[in-house]
Amino acid sequence: MKFKLYASVAAVALGSAAQAEQITVFGPWLGPDQANVEQVLAAFAAATGHDVRYTGSDSFEQQIMIDAEAGSAPNVAVFPQPGLAADMARRGFLTPLPDGTGDWLLDNYAAGQSWVDLGTYTGPEGNPDLYGFFYKVDVKSLVWYSPENFEDAGYDVPQSMEELIALSEQIVADGGTPWCIGLGSGGATGWPATDWVEDMMLRTQPPEVYDAWVSNELPFDAPEVVNAIEQFGLFARNDAFVAGGAGAVATTDFRDSPKGLFDSPPQCYMHRQASFIPAFFPEGTEVGADADFFYFPAYESEDLGSPVLGAGTLWAITNPSDAANDLIEFLKTPEAHEIWMGLGGFLTPHTGVDNAAFGDPTLANMNDILLGATTFRFDASDLMPGAVGAGSFWTGMVDYAGGADAAEVAARIQASWDAIQ
Repeated sequence: MKFKLYASVAAVALGSAAQAEQITVFGPWLGPDQANVEQVLAAFAAATGHDVRYTGSDSFEQQIMIDAEAGSAPNVAVFPQPGLAADMARRGFLTPLPDGTGDWLLDNYAAGQSWVDLGTYTGPEGNPDLYGFFYKVDVKSLVWYSPENFEDAGYDVPQSMEELIALSEQIVADGGTPWCIGLGSGGATGWPATDWVEDMMLRTQPPEVYDAWVSNELPFDAPEVVNAIEQFGLFARNDAFVAGGAGAVATTDFRDSPKGLFDSPPQCYMHRQASFIPAFFPEGTEVGADADFFYFPAYESEDLGSPVLGAGTLWAITNPSDAANDLIEFLKTPEAHEIWMGLGGFLTPHTGVDNAAFGDPTLANMNDILLGATTFRFDASDLMPGAVGAGSFWTGMVDYAGGADAAEVAARIQASWDAIQ
């Protein structure tokens, strides 16, 4: 691996070995993730001769702004989401990535245009430029199920949203309940429903409409958004489709909701949730055997490709130097991704990686979904103002799940957005 690494970053090494620099990297990772990223950075240091110093913080969002305003920013910062990076670019605290980075993303990342779009922000002069390089991604567009239950009932994994709806109807006809859905999350109750709506927006509208919704150029109460809410309602507000009936959706804790997959007989056959949910499966559940997942499919009739909803971290230059440019170049190499792939907890849209490098076959399968994406978009609620994305959107979805009219709920959410503008 070390020899291969030296060869693949030869251009970086040749350009900077004679002028080795100290480079500081600041990010949100602590604990095991810090140890993992430090292995990646150690390989970069070995290849280039640079002295790399990583610092992690659970107060990254606050501290990076303090450091930037004080003129003491690190060379490279790792942002958990685009919103703060976009704000810092607008204020002149970020440096555009090296020329050619956007073209490289288009050629080497699945859904490359999405990653260019997500990393492009308006600079202090009002001009758009590429500031963010995405590295380490999470996927949310997943449906979890028990392969044994599917096999016993003779069900196949659906390949389209039309097939998913038909399967749900078939399960009901067979006397079962297709879905477990829970929105409960303490003070954050409602957020699981926002993921459903976001996925439905990506499956019923082009990505530019999704983007306009996130920025409120498309009002929250527009017909396109109301329709996406009602698409969620096709599942969540159908008593026959949900374990416990529609009335249980808002009061069931999201951590408890997938457990019905493992009851005998099953209380439900499917559960839509992000890649982290196995942490709440019953103790001893083996992913890949007792539980597995499939892509939350797109509508074949809409012809919108294979959109994927998720999250991820972007690396940006906050204090420019030759070594900072070298680090961005290093992140383009397959090895920079394969190192963390072997350590676990890592997905990548890099089409040049060797999937055999994954230490976990479940992650390899999940990464195939990411590599099959034609569009990737971030969780919309995370990008909206907090009063909306972590406020009225959450509570509005609880109201809707409880029977409120979708258009009225959407109008109230839009009113909350208007109130902060």
